[in-house]
Amino acid sequence: MQDLLTSLPWIETLILGAYFVTVGLLSVFGTHRLVLMVLYFRNKHRAIPLPEPLEDARCPTVLVQLPIFNERFVVDRLVAHVAALDWPTDRLRVQLLDDSTDDTVDRSRELVSLHRRRGLDIELIHRTDRTGYKAGALAHGLAVDAQRGAAEFVCLLDADFVVQTDFLRRIMPPIVEDGGVGMVQARWAHLNREASLLCKAQAVLLDGHFVMEHGARFRAGRFFNFNGTAGVWRRQAIDDAGGWHGDTLTEDLDLSYRAQLAGWRFAYLQALEVPAELPEDPRAFKNQQHRWAKGSIQVARKLLPTIWRSDQRLPTKIEATFHLANNLAYPLMVLLLILLPPALYVRAGRMDWVALTVELPIFVLATLNLAIFYALSEREVDDGWVRRLPLVPFVLGLGASLTPNNARAVWEAVSGRRSPFVRTPKSGEGAVVKQYRPRLTVQAFVETAAGLYYLVAAGFALAAGLWVPLPFLVLFSSAFLLLGVGSITPAFASSGATPHPGPALPVAVRTRPPSPTSGRPTNRPRGTTSTPGRRAVAGS
Repeated sequence: MQDLLTSLPWIETLILGAYFVTVGLLSVFGTHRLVLMVLYFRNKHRAIPLPEPLEDARCPTVLVQLPIFNERFVVDRLVAHVAALDWPTDRLRVQLLDDSTDDTVDRSRELVSLHRRRGLDIELIHRTDRTGYKAGALAHGLAVDAQRGAAEFVCLLDADFVVQTDFLRRIMPPIVEDGGVGMVQARWAHLNREASLLCKAQAVLLDGHFVMEHGARFRAGRFFNFNGTAGVWRRQAIDDAGGWHGDTLTEDLDLSYRAQLAGWRFAYLQALEVPAELPEDPRAFKNQQHRWAKGSIQVARKLLPTIWRSDQRLPTKIEATFHLANNLAYPLMVLLLILLPPALYVRAGRMDWVALTVELPIFVLATLNLAIFYALSEREVDDGWVRRLPLVPFVLGLGASLTPNNARAVWEAVSGRRSPFVRTPKSGEGAVVKQYRPRLTVQAFVETAAGLYYLVAAGFALAAGLWVPLPFLVLFSSAFLLLGVGSITPAFASSGATPHPGPALPVAVRTRPPSPTSGRPTNRPRGTTSTPGRRAVAGS
């Protein structure tokens, strides 16, 4: 290698040197994915099978919080599915936490009035001041609930989540039966997985997180996080952790780590899934990813010093560091994506072993381990995983195309730049509303330019006979163009909004591996003589 570098002009030496350093640093993150896969399968016996439904006599009081903001097209569906939950009516409370600034709040009032007449204990809590955003709304709701005697358990559901009638009966056993469990999380599924190529790729990305990442961390006894929805908290765990904080964009991740540092254990029900909408608009998708990436680095800055000063085991501290700081890989990806075409140019026409030094790291670190990671995750989801395998290469390209978006998020978090909580718009029954669509920014044109940059690089690779990197260059180009051009012209990425009324299944969906199916509950309609709802709190 030394002979190679000394024989090259200094600029080419600089390019290859920077390229190899960048790949070497990224290999640390790539190796971590392999570690997660090992932990997942080595500890597979620790997975929790789908619990049998909880009997009425053991059902505690549960507060269901529904935080929404300008969700006129999904609020009906959300409340209808929560109202259909199979749970004793005298032990079920529902808070519709509506911070909306449009006519959603009017519809919320109508729904609360309707379901109170039907016997559901539901109240509307509308804030005109969005202090703390979602965290502020949740904290305010808990304070209101404490005035009537705080419920022991708190279930959170975002606006686009569609729960089956037996959701509470299936998710509650781990937290009811073990007083040391502070939170139990269900796995996300996807209502509109087939709506577009972007949605299909997003589903695979999220499956990797909810299967391999969550599964590995839970089974190995590491810290993992509540995902903001489709989970149940023990109220005492929230209080012991200091309650909801609004100083990061990922209040769920923040509270999760504080609660586990306070001594609470978490449980993960991979076998219980709750479907939700994937953002079909590329702009909305990028906003969501930006919020998650920025929030995770904010939490890392806030809590990693505390984690390393704690008495947690070293493996727990190391995994927490990788988990919270994982998005630091994106600034490195910026360098890699810039350096890759010049590195290939330097490699052109040189001996084959030089080609291996440039191309093999790309294959192993940017493709092979991630491809295995997502392929195995899909295999764990259901029996239809084989037909989704062709998506994996594009998923890798989509992940790379998020680099400008998420690297910007990392920079904002590291530099301490504050930004508001930007909601992800939902299409609900298929409506498309322009005022809910995120604004177009210059980033879309940067992504389009990157797509063209890699298209030119692919043409050069084809002309130079560089066959190994050619597929990667084509994938990068197509993914960048999907996000860039799709953001400029949303119809390019999606054929339009798709109706998502939610599954008609009466019970929770089971996933691999199968578990006992006896004792399936039935949905009992509520009578009008059950516990009346509380009066709505407006403007509080």
